[in-house]
Amino acid sequence: MIDTRISLEELNKRNPGTMAATIGLEFTEIHAEYLIAKIPVDQRTIQPLGLLNGGASAALAETVGSTAAYLSVDRDNYYTVGLEIKCNHVRSATKGWVYGTARPIHTGKTTHVWQIEIRDDENNLICHSILTMAVLEVSEEMRIRYKDLFFKVEG
Repeated sequence: MIDTRISLEELNKRNPGTMAATIGLEFTEIHAEYLIAKIPVDQRTIQPLGLLNGGASAALAETVGSTAAYLSVDRDNYYTVGLEIKCNHVRSATKGWVYGTARPIHTGKTTHVWQIEIRDDENNLICHSILTMAVLEVSEEMRIRYKDLFFKVEG
């Protein structure tokens, strides 16, 4: 279950200076069963033919899926990192926005598997992705070095 005590504002505050910011990624909805983010289909995300670049779809899928996984673990003791991503690009997009929705398939103690569907403004399926995540323990060194990266939620 995704921790919905984190606000969209808090999620989006973490983007500056990252690839997510470079491609215009914005988290738009957080729910206990899914997380949604969007990116524009524009000069930052298209390939020379004017189509959404598959790498942009993969970046959207990886970002929304890995964030959802991270929000699904005990963040005082664990964090998540990507192990594998598979993307099936089933339709092209040339304008507007695409939305990635991450839903859990498996949330175990050491691995997670997430399904991410990317759809356009007309709800057409653009990309179907499967993301496998590793769940790792937070070390004391990490706790000190990256203290500002870990979400702290009271209550």
